[in-house]
Amino acid sequence: MFLTGKKLLAHTGLHENRAVNHDRRGNAHSPSPPQSRVRVEALRRARGTHAPAHMNRVYEERATMPQAQPNSSPSPPHTRTHTHTTPLPTTHPLPRRRRRRRRRPDRREMEQYEKVEKIGEGTYGVVYKGKHRHTNETIALKKIRLEQEDEGVPSTAIREISLLKEMQHRNIVRLQDVVHKEKCIYLVFEYLDLDLKKHMDSSPDFKNHRIVKSFLYQILRGIAYCHSHRVLHRDLKPQNLLIDRRTNSLKLADFGLARAFGIPVRTFTHEVVTLWYRAPEILLGAKHYSTPVDMWSVGCIFAEMVNQKPLFPGDSEIDELFKIFSIMGTPNEETWPGVASLPDYISTFPKWPSVDLATVVPTLDSSGLDLLSKMLRLDPSKRINARAALEHEYFKDLEVA
Repeated sequence: MFLTGKKLLAHTGLHENRAVNHDRRGNAHSPSPPQSRVRVEALRRARGTHAPAHMNRVYEERATMPQAQPNSSPSPPHTRTHTHTTPLPTTHPLPRRRRRRRRRPDRREMEQYEKVEKIGEGTYGVVYKGKHRHTNETIALKKIRLEQEDEGVPSTAIREISLLKEMQHRNIVRLQDVVHKEKCIYLVFEYLDLDLKKHMDSSPDFKNHRIVKSFLYQILRGIAYCHSHRVLHRDLKPQNLLIDRRTNSLKLADFGLARAFGIPVRTFTHEVVTLWYRAPEILLGAKHYSTPVDMWSVGCIFAEMVNQKPLFPGDSEIDELFKIFSIMGTPNEETWPGVASLPDYISTFPKWPSVDLATVVPTLDSSGLDLLSKMLRLDPSKRINARAALEHEYFKDLEVA
């Protein structure tokens, strides 16, 4: 569409004014360079003399693109062409940020350890007896296979590693090293070849209640340390309690299911505690639970050490509940406020009365029975905590090492 008459005059007049103004600002009696050139020079000074040349060139060439000539009448828009415009120069691309390379597993790290024999299977991997080639120290190697290398180390293993590195205590097994290989990781632990289950099965020492008392105290001391660091063990059982034959010291092991807890306690998965040591709130489907689940497990282990047999050996979740209720009594809203609202609570559960624990654990003295009863309260809010248990009268005659 062509511009005619007043519109053309108005249009050309506008551009004449712009040209004159530009001339006055840029050329008329002014020795100073254009403002864009000043900005370029300032940028150069800010960058320093070692700035890449292509970066300076871009700004300079843009700044020196052809300027409108004074006293020239710009052509109407429909007659203009862009052949006079210098295209922006092709610049070298800025160097791409290098990707952080994944750390390649160092084979030399694993070469310092030698597998001797397979000694068992943990929650998430195989356990080997091993040896440090340089120091000749016997160690335990827990191998955790990575299902898919692209997914990296499983979250369960990361959780175990992070917790074990924080758990520095005489009653907690020590993590010495972590070795990452192509398709697995190895956790290197101090080696203890005896667990509480094997010890109970093979040793007559448990007829001596001093041994029971000493082991129970050490379990509680380790658990109190965990709880004070906001960590639940959640998988306490005799097989996860290792014993040093030389010193008779006991250490908590296998934090494969342990998990840091906060306030409020988050929803956890249900399959976390071996059935015979599983707390009733978990069996009844509680979505929120805390440190009392560990104290229930300790109570079950305490009774098992004294009796030399499991206290609640259920073969299914409902059978486990019934074995608990048949001794501790069937809970109701009066004895355990809120129990009826738990997902798996059924009002038609058989109504068992509670039984005197002295008939269940007949060789335990009165102070021991009192402590056991406080560990095995059905209502988790009434269960004794680890710190209070350590101060119980039952341990008053124990020489603490």
